[in-house]
Amino acid sequence: MAVLFAIMLVAAAGNTAMQSILPAIGAKLHIPDVWVSLAFSWSALLWVLTAPHWARQSDKRGRKALMALGVIGFFSSMALCGLTLWAGLEGYLAAGFTFIVFAIFRSLYGGLGSASPPAVQAYVASRTDPEQRTQALSLVSSSFGLGTVIGPAIAPFFILPMVGLAGPLLVFALIGLIVLVMLRWRLPDDMPRFAARGAIAPYPLSAGPPEPTAEEENERDPAEQEPLHWRDRRVRPWLLAGFFGGQAQAMMLGVVGFLILDRLHLRLKPDEGAAITGIVLMAGAFATLLAQWGLIPILKLTPRPTVLAGAALATLGILMTGLAQNLHAIVIGFASASLGFGLFRPGFTAGASLSVPRRDQGAVAGMTASINGSAYIISPAIGVLLYNWHPMVAYGLMAAFCVWLMVWGWSALGQDQPANP
Repeated sequence: MAVLFAIMLVAAAGNTAMQSILPAIGAKLHIPDVWVSLAFSWSALLWVLTAPHWARQSDKRGRKALMALGVIGFFSSMALCGLTLWAGLEGYLAAGFTFIVFAIFRSLYGGLGSASPPAVQAYVASRTDPEQRTQALSLVSSSFGLGTVIGPAIAPFFILPMVGLAGPLLVFALIGLIVLVMLRWRLPDDMPRFAARGAIAPYPLSAGPPEPTAEEENERDPAEQEPLHWRDRRVRPWLLAGFFGGQAQAMMLGVVGFLILDRLHLRLKPDEGAAITGIVLMAGAFATLLAQWGLIPILKLTPRPTVLAGAALATLGILMTGLAQNLHAIVIGFASASLGFGLFRPGFTAGASLSVPRRDQGAVAGMTASINGSAYIISPAIGVLLYNWHPMVAYGLMAAFCVWLMVWGWSALGQDQPANP
């Protein structure tokens, strides 16, 4: 379990560590902000496109082999991206060419990194008894959320004298290599006791709900079920809620690094900007996990009030962040918004799940994963474009998405009633 936990954790931690330093690297290389954002969008697009394929392949090619493929994609991408950025920062490569090569190497993470999470889930589900499965899957899934806290927290410590801002990428590449060695050395080969398939994992840019999302194949009978459609009236309101709330969250995450550089006047001090961005992202990740691991289970919140309360809190936090002029205000605003999104995301996911019977759970899980992942393809770049035009235009649009979600969702999201089995 320690090896499986590490596989999931390092993928999320490395990606969010990169997210915390990339705005500072872009500022140091004098790359337009939108191009920095598009580098992440490209990786997220590849993740969304390839994740379903790898989820299907985990049964055919072996779970351990797919885990290894994902880890290889992670550490090779981090190493090559780190070396490319170091060469650019040292002046060996032109700034524009540096980011083109960087985006190419990011393809390894987006295209291959998505192979690990479904393979890990399927491996756990196929080797645990049904009564132990939920706890085991919750443990490995929670490592994804925990990684979003650890990545920004430790990234500033890896900004080393020899390699500068490229240091965190190179260190996480080394950590990924160690995880691969442990995977090959310590993890037993595939000997499944139960038939199980891993589900599609969301792109790791924010703390996601620690959901056990692997399913038993022998509990499904495809001949007895009709395919679930995107326009199905039961799930459509929840998917729309996820879409619009997801756009606001993706924009907020895409813009916050540049906001920190501007409001704290750190464009000429990118190393300091990277460290502070890590602090802000870590505060947001802690707030997200507080909502998902604390408030929701303690208060026993159901999907509809969770979505509406999360949207209201996110609106407040977004406006506070957009108006903030110092670090304290930025941290409080971003953490408040993250707390709201930490309520919203599990709420819409659970609402969609409860709206359909058990036989459609696999289909609705794929839909919610697609909604979560698609938000990070183009919305962060749009947010950065609007931010460069005028900061409050970008933050006003984020808040408008959340306000619309509250007003529309009040009547559109039905009362919480579990679907008939």
